[in-house]
Amino acid sequence: MNPDRFSINQMTVRQLPLPDLVSHCVRLGIRGVGLWREPVREYGVEAAARLVREAGLEVTTLCRGGFFTSDDWLASNRAAVVEAAALGTDTLVLVSGGLTPAFPDLPAARARITEAIGELAPYAAEHGVRLAVEPLHPMYASDRCAVSTLDQALEIAERFPSSQVGVVVDTYHLWWDDRAPAAVERAAATGRIHSFQLADWTTPLPAGVLNGRGQLGTGAIDLRAWTALLDKTGYTGPVEVELFNDDLWARDGAEVLEETLRRFLEI
Repeated sequence: MNPDRFSINQMTVRQLPLPDLVSHCVRLGIRGVGLWREPVREYGVEAAARLVREAGLEVTTLCRGGFFTSDDWLASNRAAVVEAAALGTDTLVLVSGGLTPAFPDLPAARARITEAIGELAPYAAEHGVRLAVEPLHPMYASDRCAVSTLDQALEIAERFPSSQVGVVVDTYHLWWDDRAPAAVERAAATGRIHSFQLADWTTPLPAGVLNGRGQLGTGAIDLRAWTALLDKTGYTGPVEVELFNDDLWARDGAEVLEETLRRFLEI
């Protein structure tokens, strides 16, 4: 895999302020960054856009939009689209939302998610932004994302033009599903792989499970097989490493960034 395809997701080294992250990326020859709305908004969207642009970095994704089962989803997602366009990325990652009193079961939640994406997609297209539906591991189905498999994500995405709605292939969320490789090929055949993300799975999971994404090569996922699969399908886009890990966040951010790049190259 071409090392130029490596992208570091901002959350992996969230302890680094954005200017420090950008300077270390330049120092290490890293060309891509995936950004998160909260720290970007804290820094200032226009200032962040100028910072990464002047450094010659590509913003590979912005995370996140979605949570379509909440009451204020439309205003929040339209703002996310505008922010993505300002940052120069064409991909807004969607964490679709879980169960709520208004949508108390999975069929109702998925129907709402599909309806909301249908409303948002034309607006995003007007701004040159694609929506990328990210299926999350089933342990998040109740509170974060009622879309749990890549097949489910594709059932939603395929209702819309591939230039408007695609999917995220994230190893952490999909590695357990023996139907996922066929779904990856299905997504690639119609140009719907809008983002590819790497993280490993380590056990036992921490309390709360959210911050259990392992450093590359430290867990149960055959990451080489996943990267080979994506290459086989013809995917040539960025490969983001997105880790939520308290132990990594407690370390020196520059050291973690260097380690992550090294492990990516080994894979």
